Amino acid sequence: MDVFVIPAGGDRYELYCEQPIVGDEPASPQRGIVGKVRHWFSAMIRAAEERHRQGPAAAVPSGWTARLQDRAMGWVAERIAEQRLLWNLRGLDSVTAAYPTDMTFDQVQNVIRLGLRKDYERRRKWMVIDGLLFLITFVALGPLFILIPGVANLPALYFGFRAVGHFLSMRGAGHGLKHVVWTGRPCPPLVELRGLERLDPLTRANSVHDIGVRLHLEHLPTFFDRVNRYNSPQ
Repeated sequence: MDVFVIPAGGDRYELYCEQPIVGDEPASPQRGIVGKVRHWFSAMIRAAEERHRQGPAAAVPSGWTARLQDRAMGWVAERIAEQRLLWNLRGLDSVTAAYPTDMTFDQVQNVIRLGLRKDYERRRKWMVIDGLLFLITFVALGPLFILIPGVANLPALYFGFRAVGHFLSMRGAGHGLKHVVWTGRPCPPLVELRGLERLDPLTRANSVHDIGVRLHLEHLPTFFDRVNRYNSPQ
């Protein structure tokens, strides 16, 4: 798998890939709470990946239920995009890091190690928090939703999805640190991303789109905007 080291302003870098999610979640229902959550999570991933390939629907869904489902799937697709790399790292033995040509591979390896270590610690913390919130909402609100057939326990589903997602990301970060063999290849177009975060939105979007076309990275503009939005001063 190729992972791209994306300059994100100043001395900040983000790791990025567009490889489809390869998971080991069960395709058939399992027993118990954990098994049911994993099965539901797997179904959500498959649906969101299909949406990712096809793009969001052009027409606005009719009915509040359809609109709610569409918004929920859009939210799931965004969370997958944010954690795609970490989830994929779980099953890999070797990865090639494509990096800007004004960096050395030693610098790139340091960026990768620091980034994965930070991700591991952050995902572990939020896995515990969201896992506890899932149990609380499942136990406290579950009986209420049993009385309303056909209505999902949305709070429990929300925290359950987040907890499983953080768990998989934590596993991926740990695997990437301890077991993945990283190699590198210089990638000249990535240098052109430096400083683009300071341009006006239209010029930046056109420039990042052009770089994405050359690198065959269809969703690079969306990723670049997201990381710079998160990292921009408030």
